[in-house]
Amino acid sequence: MIPVIDIFAGPGGLGEGFSALVDETEVPAFKIKLSLEKDENAHKTLQLRAFFRQFPKGCAPEAYYRFLRGELPVSSLYDLHPNEARAAQREAVRLTLGEDTWETTSTLIRKALNGAKEWVLIGGPPCQAYSLVGRARNKGVEGYEASEDQRHFLYREYLKILETFRPSVFVMENVKGVLSSKPEGTLIFEQIERDLKAPTAALDVSSSRPVAYRLHSLAAEQLRCKKTYILKSELYGVPQSRHRVIIIGVREDLTDLAPNHLTTSTEVPLKDVLCGLPVLRSGLSRSEDSADAWLAVLRKAPERRWYHSAKKFAPNLEEFLASAMQSLRRPRYDRGGEFIACDVSVAYRPDWYLDQRIKGVCNHTSRLHIEKDLYRYLYAACFARAEGTSPRLGDFPTDLLPAHANATTAVENGALFQDRFRVQIAHKPSTTITSHISKDGHYYIHHDPTQCRSLTVREAARLQSFPDNYFFTGPRTAQYVQVGNAVPPLMAQEIARSILDLLRAAGKVQNGSLK
Repeated sequence: MIPVIDIFAGPGGLGEGFSALVDETEVPAFKIKLSLEKDENAHKTLQLRAFFRQFPKGCAPEAYYRFLRGELPVSSLYDLHPNEARAAQREAVRLTLGEDTWETTSTLIRKALNGAKEWVLIGGPPCQAYSLVGRARNKGVEGYEASEDQRHFLYREYLKILETFRPSVFVMENVKGVLSSKPEGTLIFEQIERDLKAPTAALDVSSSRPVAYRLHSLAAEQLRCKKTYILKSELYGVPQSRHRVIIIGVREDLTDLAPNHLTTSTEVPLKDVLCGLPVLRSGLSRSEDSADAWLAVLRKAPERRWYHSAKKFAPNLEEFLASAMQSLRRPRYDRGGEFIACDVSVAYRPDWYLDQRIKGVCNHTSRLHIEKDLYRYLYAACFARAEGTSPRLGDFPTDLLPAHANATTAVENGALFQDRFRVQIAHKPSTTITSHISKDGHYYIHHDPTQCRSLTVREAARLQSFPDNYFFTGPRTAQYVQVGNAVPPLMAQEIARSILDLLRAAGKVQNGSLK
């Protein structure tokens, strides 16, 4: 198996894709030797998944599933399997990368590689500093200066590893905003490209063996237009429209071959991965929460002024609203839970998503919403069914508009965030799942108007293409952040496949093993 080091690992989406790729003999092609992540909850998720992967596929112990079902604490799980738990602790390490921790980082990498010369480095520096939305939100905020945001320069930790340990191939991931970010008045991406090509020179260190890399894109689109590093996940089997910069670096002395571009596939509608999950209701905030109270609020909708003005905004919208009102029920599983004992299904890739040993579904709890948001979600989901697209603020009745000035500005001027309430369209891939889903859920409204809620962690995880047996630890807000920050594992698996083919073509892998 080819060793992999994963830095800035988050909850492990990129590593999951590499770990899941098997060769012709069903043996994993890659082995995660070390994952480094600073966030406490993401690290715990990484460690739990590292534990799961200590066992051959399909052979995880029953104790793991008892943990998923809430029957066993994680400490007892690890006590029952101490050898595998220790291996997981060695693999998944909580560490903040930087100048102060370089000695620790280099020691961990050296020990994990154990003398291996051909290996793969994966991961990406934190993306908040490059995020287009983040920059828009923080523009003009006192104390925020992008040029002073040191997250712009965390990619230099990559350079140190490249220069010191010389991986055969690296995969560097980031948001599209990195292409336009100008922390010091010039495009940082141009500097990143130069530095990744020549890490030794970029770090200004003397070396008898300077290392250099050829940079490649895996995007199929570059065959028809200019070179782009942007991979669009919806083209590669992920039920989500997520566009990320993925740079592949191949060490110059390894080969002059380029990795294969990823093969595109038919887009996957989100309904094909969400409709097999239990139906839930949203919770009520700022008032008593119960199924009866929830139903009572929604059944008052026809008495509201906005309900009667809806016909002005879309043909047949009245009929869709009336149909939703007639279909309202108390869901069998109410608001869900961290574990629900139930039958689950999925129309797309059941071999990837489902694990019957769970005997239910995890991380599937709905949020609390205020009464007016229930009406907004009901209206928006019905509008989406009538029009085939999510409503913008200008498509809402006045009574349903948020009571703040920028909503009025958005309606009048078409300003940023006019899509304040965004329904996920059933017959299309979802919009990008980001860490903002941890805030209020308004951008992630469920397509079923009878549920009147935003997506759960499990639904977001399915759209990110995480298998159902991938458990996210920590409070629910932290779970959302982990899912939103991750690389979709199914796309990561395709990246891994391309790299495996490259290493084979370069003569570095034979019969699933390094030469």
